[in-house]
Amino acid sequence: MTKSKSATTVTDDSNSPETADLDFLLRAMQGSLEIFERLQAGQLMQVAKDAGHQIARLQALQLHCLAGLRRRRSDARELASEVALTLHLTDNRAGAMISAAEALASRLPRTFRLMDSGFVDLYRAMKVTEGTVWLSDHHARIVDTLLEDRLSDKNPTQIRKATAYAAMKTDPEGAANRVTQRRAERRAVLHHQSEGISQLSIDNAPTEKATAAYLRIDKIARALKTSDEKRTLDQLRADVALDLLLTDKGGAAEQAEVYLYVDLQTYLGLNDNPAEMAGHGHVPAEVARHIATGADTTLRRIITDPLTGQVIEVGKFRYRPTIDVEEFVRVRDRECRQPGCPRPAHNCLTEPTPTKADSATDADETLSYCIRHRRLKNRVDWKYKVIEDGKLVITTPTGQTVESIPPPLHEPDQQVKQPLETRKGA
Repeated sequence: MTKSKSATTVTDDSNSPETADLDFLLRAMQGSLEIFERLQAGQLMQVAKDAGHQIARLQALQLHCLAGLRRRRSDARELASEVALTLHLTDNRAGAMISAAEALASRLPRTFRLMDSGFVDLYRAMKVTEGTVWLSDHHARIVDTLLEDRLSDKNPTQIRKATAYAAMKTDPEGAANRVTQRRAERRAVLHHQSEGISQLSIDNAPTEKATAAYLRIDKIARALKTSDEKRTLDQLRADVALDLLLTDKGGAAEQAEVYLYVDLQTYLGLNDNPAEMAGHGHVPAEVARHIATGADTTLRRIITDPLTGQVIEVGKFRYRPTIDVEEFVRVRDRECRQPGCPRPAHNCLTEPTPTKADSATDADETLSYCIRHRRLKNRVDWKYKVIEDGKLVITTPTGQTVESIPPPLHEPDQQVKQPLETRKGA
């Protein structure tokens, strides 16, 4: 069980350069905010980063207190009401924080230590607690160990996906049962809001159907977005969805394409490894097999390097040679290559990075970008550079550097002694 930091420890930590700088700026803020106009852009970005570390540590301290209160109170709802009043929160938010504090203190001590050290904040930590809530204590601790070195540099979406994968891998039978239960709980919900507006949603819908439905709505909306159309894409999507439900005039039904990655042994039922759906994350093996054996499913052969798990060849089935590189890149990347962007690659553009005369046929230098990050890539103050094996290095205007590597389709095989002959994309 993770223990709270002592008062002495907190005092000692306040002497660190990071904390000292923050203390100075906090005191300076009381006198004048002009100090922020004198700092350079890189300094402002660093201070924002340092402040994030300190906020995470304070949030950890708060959760240690809530966990301690929960151990002393038998009624969780009564405690949530008191915490809500004290911290000026809603009862639901207070209850969620107490549940997270309990889980971190008893089931996820390694994630809690990352919070203590300032590497993971509350919002990201709650992606772990929410993603492991259905696991037994034993399985939750296994997931906690697996994730310990994978969380500090990940955003909330990446942590949610990593947690889901680790949980499915640890307890595949439980994951399949949970999906069956959640799908059985699907429902349409109408929530009336103020001023003549309402929210209509479908909860717990099968991922493949929800994705296909959204892609159809999005395609129709984009077709309607002409130069004379004043509605935004969001407005068009909402209008198209309602028109489809009320009048069925949204257009003829079309086959929607989603990318599902499942290894051959899982497909054949020889193991229960999780599969991955681009833009969504991992799904249990049983769900993957259900999707992969559908009447309208098209299977594509993908060959990977056993040492790295990276895609090295995509089968050419029914695709023209002129789009081989583009298709290979989309299959390899799965999602937009901007770190943390969950936009599926089949909804992205592919283009060389950096642009070269002969890069159009070079799979290593051709990457997938959503429209937003393609625009960002083409700004002069952002630097995008591709190095070996399709690794992307991004330098921000303030000098921060991040790397993007195509995610492996499977875990690298440590038992392979000699690498196989390199094979280029189709």
